[in-house]
Amino acid sequence: MKNISRLLLAVAGTFIFVGAHAADTATEVQRDTNQQTRIEQGLQNGSLTTKEAGRLEQDESRVDRAQANAERNGNLSPAEKTRIQRDQNQVSQAINRDETNGARGNPNSASSQRMQADVQRNVNQDQRIENGVKSGALTNREAGKLERGQAHDDHLQARAARNGHVGGGEQRHIQMAENHQSNRIYNKKHNDVVR
Repeated sequence: MKNISRLLLAVAGTFIFVGAHAADTATEVQRDTNQQTRIEQGLQNGSLTTKEAGRLEQDESRVDRAQANAERNGNLSPAEKTRIQRDQNQVSQAINRDETNGARGNPNSASSQRMQADVQRNVNQDQRIENGVKSGALTNREAGKLERGQAHDDHLQARAARNGHVGGGEQRHIQMAENHQSNRIYNKKHNDVVR
């Protein structure tokens, strides 16, 4: 009887441990979603220029790469979580600084509209990853691999907006990468690997 009780406690402890790591991953992805939403809103209300949004996307790319590296083994250590949160705090401060620096973007320009659409796609993809982690359809390791794809897409957006203008050809290139990432998210969520 004691052995069965110990076994049940060990199994329950494992589920709590795995659940806590999944919650950490979901929390970090939720923060990505929130920051991407802030960038999009800044573009929409003109408080961010396309060039500023591009720099912020480069910052987001670095955070996504850090998350991908941290989740490579399927676990997020306390030190990794602290480092990622510090990086995210820095991005949050950069968003705030750029939104309040007095530079005004034209939300109705074709370039801003393209950037807004691309950032909105980031928001959607981050939400899909977060929902997959929360539901158990994505393991932490899978979420980490998908964050690497998000980092790639963020980097493409940053590069396109570097000069303050996102052209139609640049957007098509970004959209192709986003479509590839969308398919990867779908495939990872619908494979037979579960948490």
